[in-house]
Amino acid sequence: MSEDTTNKTAPADRATSGPFDESEANPVRPYIDLGGIKILPREGLNLRLEVEEQTKRIVAVGLDYAGSTLQVQPFAAPRSTGLWEETREQIRAQVRQQGGRVEEREGPLGPELLAEVPVTAGADSTAGKRLARFVGVDGPRWFLRGVIGGAATSDVAAADQIEDLFRSIVVVRGGTPMPPRDLIPLKMPASPGSA
Repeated sequence: MSEDTTNKTAPADRATSGPFDESEANPVRPYIDLGGIKILPREGLNLRLEVEEQTKRIVAVGLDYAGSTLQVQPFAAPRSTGLWEETREQIRAQVRQQGGRVEEREGPLGPELLAEVPVTAGADSTAGKRLARFVGVDGPRWFLRGVIGGAATSDVAAADQIEDLFRSIVVVRGGTPMPPRDLIPLKMPASPGSA
């Protein structure tokens, strides 16, 4: 079964430039440990945990940086095949279903989707459009998905900063068997000063 849909999609230099597998990360760097991912702190970076109401489970990490937002989610993946190809198809279908427009293009991280998503905002419920870039990287036994918003959807300098942030993320897959596409568990970071 050597179809294109099963190939892993990642930058050629992923192992050296990120996003990193836990085994590839620099062990002395002061990462913020969020369980399934580790984030390298940097000046001006704000971190939000997105929690599912019913289960109180952390389902995504939101990062505000350089006038942009980056939402990331790590998923378990098969050892030999990637998930980004199939995930792009699902995102494309969802955006179109919501009445949005989506185009695939080759970005610095590989294939990505640029989507124009309809949103209603404000007290008068005026309809607008929000631009979002969907990026994904298949790693060893994991898949890291990112959604980029704000300045990094159109400004090259802001995009460089957000892409650098995305590449600095370390995915901690762990040794526990997990079905492919399951979210790798995320957790609250330990408060500074505690072990």
